[in-house]
Amino acid sequence: MTDTASTPAAARPVIRKLTFADLRFVLAAGLADFRKAPQFGLFFSAVYVLGGFGMLSLGAGHVSWTLATSLGFPLIAPFAAAGLYEVSRRIETGQPLHWGSVLGIVWQERTRQLPWLGAIIVIYFLFWTFLAHMIFALFMGLTTMTNVSQSWDVFLTPNGLTMIAVELAVGGVLAFLLFALTVISLPLVLDREVDFVTAMMISLDVVRQNIVVMLCWASLIAVLTLVALLPWFLGLIVVLPLLGHATWHLYRRALQ
Repeated sequence: MTDTASTPAAARPVIRKLTFADLRFVLAAGLADFRKAPQFGLFFSAVYVLGGFGMLSLGAGHVSWTLATSLGFPLIAPFAAAGLYEVSRRIETGQPLHWGSVLGIVWQERTRQLPWLGAIIVIYFLFWTFLAHMIFALFMGLTTMTNVSQSWDVFLTPNGLTMIAVELAVGGVLAFLLFALTVISLPLVLDREVDFVTAMMISLDVVRQNIVVMLCWASLIAVLTLVALLPWFLGLIVVLPLLGHATWHLYRRALQ
């Protein structure tokens, strides 16, 4: 492999059958990559941690918070992931690791397929934001509201509990669909010359053919991310690089 961000794909890649042993392997490989080049993982995860503190300063529930969440993080996420994938790719191929090469790849991706995937993610998050507000209005629109920072009683009513259940169910389905569209397509467009639509279709096929294993992987990502968010986002400093590097290795295990 040459010292570039991508290599030509002569044909549609073959999808491999994944097992739970593959998940253990990619987690171990992701941790090994993080240990070999921690400075890159810490740099990219710091973007998220600082962004989280920035949004807290805006105030949850404020319009600017919603816009920052819907437009900021989803747009940045693919490029941060590309940096972690590039680090893992260079470790895998024995290429030198330095800031110019890694950040240079992230910069080069702005003219390739990655921005299209970023746009899809942004649109997806905006759709979910509006859908979540619609569900809230359907169940709670006629309810007398109180300051939720002082009392959560309104959410413990039958309507409130039903709304929470619907929000979780719909959000879970939409989150898994977004996961299925991007888990393989993001590293694929970095590694090979393939358009973003084809990459998303391949990603969906990988998830469909390995549904149990990929459901487990998606659940693991959700749990680790939730736990990492609890201590003031600080857990993301370790969890995000680990998952980013591991996703590269999962992509390499899933396709040949």
